[in-house]
Formats: sequence, structure tokens, C-alpha cells
Amino acid sequence: MNKNNLPETLHAYQRLLDVARDLATTLDLDTLLNHIVQLAADLNEAKEASILLYEPTKQQLYFQASTDLENVAKMRGITVPAESIAGWVALHREPVIVTDVHQDSRFFGNIDQLLQFNTRSIVAVPMIHKDELIGVLEVLNKHTDTFTPLDQEIMVILAGQASVAITNARLFHQSDLIAELVHELRTPLSSINTIAYLLQRKGVPEPQRIDLAQTIQNETERLNKLSSS
Repeated sequence: MNKNNLPETLHAYQRLLDVARDLATTLDLDTLLNHIVQLAADLNEAKEASILLYEPTKQQLYFQASTDLENVAKMRGITVPAESIAGWVALHREPVIVTDVHQDSRFFGNIDQLLQFNTRSIVAVPMIHKDELIGVLEVLNKHTDTFTPLDQEIMVILAGQASVAITNARLFHQSDLIAELVHELRTPLSSINTIAYLLQRKGVPEPQRIDLAQTIQNETERLNKLSSS
């Protein structure tokens, strides 16, 4: 490590410690992703930053977040080929610095054409948690000079923090959905339980028995809809 860069390095590491605390308290996934890309751009003095998430069932990388707020809606959901720089990073699970993307055969220029943006250089790092690929974090076009090994090291650390935070946010969202589903299940189950008790009582007129049976059918259909949603 160059001693002349020591203050800058220590400052960057201190920022990363602060970042870890911030990310750990953010459980809304979209808010978290936006926070991560902004941090990546700020820490590396980059023009733009973006996150591509990995879909394991389709084995695809797709854009989900970007500091380019004007165009993020256009980018979101676009998949990148496995032969792209981000695809290479995801496949090999290794970070990469490309100082001139136009000299790299892996460069995927479709996004530049779509957004009328000129990517010059890039640092891309994998986001991995417990051996599971979460996605790829990348920064584009350093404002001053070119990206350095320190920039890559900062990105690797940030990507590690981001992977944990994204996983936690997803788990929290899943648990929230489960809690909501349990709440939705309680109403029809409670109705069915009450009806079962009433049908066991003697003296319930036949018209009411038919109505109660119809209610059971309605609540069963409601449960089927919940299970298929």
C-alpha cells in the first residue's frame, strides 16, 4: 500500500464501517438498492453506479437499480448476456477493472445506446452471500483519473456488506408476506370452524344448513385463491 494514499485509505475504510451500520437498518429492498448504488458512486467518485440482480431459476442478470434516476425505469429488467463484463464477473465470481471498455470484447454497449451514455471505464464486483450469487455491483467513469486497485477493494467490501443487507431485506419481506398470509388465512378458517360447530348442533333448520354449507364452499374457494396467488 502506498503510504501517500494512507489517509485516503483510512478515510475510505471508516466510511465503509459507517456504511455497514446504515445498510443493516434498511429493510425495504428498493430503498436499500438505491442507497447501495449511491454509496458506490460516492465512495469511488464515479459518474454512475448500478446493481444487477441474479435470477437463479433463469440464470440471468438484470438491471434493478441505478444512480441514473432519469433513466432507471428504462434500464430496470433488462438482462445482460453471460458474455458481458457483468456476466463474466457473475460467472467467475471475481472483480474486474476495465480502464477502457471499448477495448474489451465483453463490453455490452446496448445500454449506452439506449440511454445515450458513454461508458469509458468500469469496476464490477460480484455480490455473494454464503456462496449464493446475489448479483453484480458496478461503477462507471471515475470523475478524476482512472479507477485504481483501492477503488476495486472498496467495491469488494461494499459488495460484501450489500449482499448481507439484500439477503436480510428479502428475508424480512418474505416473513412479512408470510405474516400477511397467516392473517388472511385466519378469517376463512375461523368461519369454517364456527360453521362446523353450528352444523353439529341439533335443531338447525334445513335452509340455514344449506346457507352454512354454501358459506363453507365460499370460504374454501377463498382459501384456494390465497394458495394460488
